[in-house]
Amino acid sequence: MYRDIVDFALTTPAWLHTLAEVGTDAGLFLFAALFMLTWWRARNAPPRDLALAIAGPAGIVCAYVSSEIVKILIREERPCRDGVATIAACPPVGDWSFPSNHSVIAVGAAATLVLIWRTLAWVVLPLAAVMAFSRVFVGVHYPHDVAAGALIGLVLAPLFTLLLVGAVTPVVRLVRARLSVPQRA
Repeated sequence: MYRDIVDFALTTPAWLHTLAEVGTDAGLFLFAALFMLTWWRARNAPPRDLALAIAGPAGIVCAYVSSEIVKILIREERPCRDGVATIAACPPVGDWSFPSNHSVIAVGAAATLVLIWRTLAWVVLPLAAVMAFSRVFVGVHYPHDVAAGALIGLVLAPLFTLLLVGAVTPVVRLVRARLSVPQRA
């Protein structure tokens, strides 16, 4: 399946190659902007809602670290190292393939954003799927790398976020209480 996708990708127009290469990283910036928007939206909401918006990016970082640990333990070579012609340059030796960290981050961000603000689902879930697929399309990951990364992001990012909310919510309450106390001259 990997070869079929990569061979097809090579027959597509150059603008699509550029979009596939740049789009994954651009999508991550869009997710970062959406997290800023969720924070802004929750700034006057109940403490737990603001805590979710604050803990969300940390939950994604925790999922990413988990995938890095798996990557180091498994040490699967990139498929592009077998002399396959690909759209993207093959990452350097030692940058392992399984699981796809881009997929972990994209799907983890989408799942966490849906946890925080459900109405974003129609935008972030398809975007995460396209971003994850693009890693196979450009030739730097096998499909199973992307599927595993998506699963890790889908499960761990929201889970870590929810675990962190318990610690962040009291801090939000404390900061709000301190900020609402009138200052003495």
